Amino acid sequence: MIIPYFRAPHIFLGFPTRYIDRGWSDAIEDLPELEHRRQRANVGERCGTALMDTMFMSSHDGHTFDLWPESFIRPGLRPQDNWVYGDNFPAWGLVTTKSMFAGAPDEISMYATEGYWRGDSIALRRYTMRLDGFASVQAPLSGGEIITKPLISEGNELVLNFSASAAGSIRVELLRDQMDMPIEGFGMEDCIEVLGDDLDRVVRWSGGNDLSSLSGVPLRLRFILKDADLYSLRFR
Repeated sequence: MIIPYFRAPHIFLGFPTRYIDRGWSDAIEDLPELEHRRQRANVGERCGTALMDTMFMSSHDGHTFDLWPESFIRPGLRPQDNWVYGDNFPAWGLVTTKSMFAGAPDEISMYATEGYWRGDSIALRRYTMRLDGFASVQAPLSGGEIITKPLISEGNELVLNFSASAAGSIRVELLRDQMDMPIEGFGMEDCIEVLGDDLDRVVRWSGGNDLSSLSGVPLRLRFILKDADLYSLRFR
């Protein structure tokens, strides 16, 4: 499944299924539904020993992709129909759905198969995530830093999709491209600490949040994160 992301159509997202046949072993026998697994293996060993999960990849041109090696949807804790060949095939598309919490922002739902070896049909299980919640830059409470590639601002303000702990935060500094010196008024000490959990938080500095004077100027963003995840940023 390869689709343009509806919040950023220039980015293509993919959710490939990973197939791994581990062979029969004591470890495989520790997985759920051993007797059912043995019955499948009588037909063909891989039917009892192969495992599947869903991965995540992204691209800016639809041809060359960055693939995350870690699982995006793990087989999970379900005591039935998981940790088997045929489980976790993602269905096509992403769906915007309402949160179960009143007043909370919309979320993304995606669907994956389960029950491949049961009855006459296959079920779809719904999984949810925050908007832009596919991957993040993350740092522990002790802190971490990242500097972006050169970007050109075409908006008047910088907006972050982020999540932090009660003790965590994010600060942002604007640097002129090819220079390590912060732009006057937009240094780290000028940045008002970004707290909480939000999809569209406007970053403010002591002089305000208006970036119109930097429109069209190549710059880099330096982030200091503490016990926080940064999912996306945009100029608006």
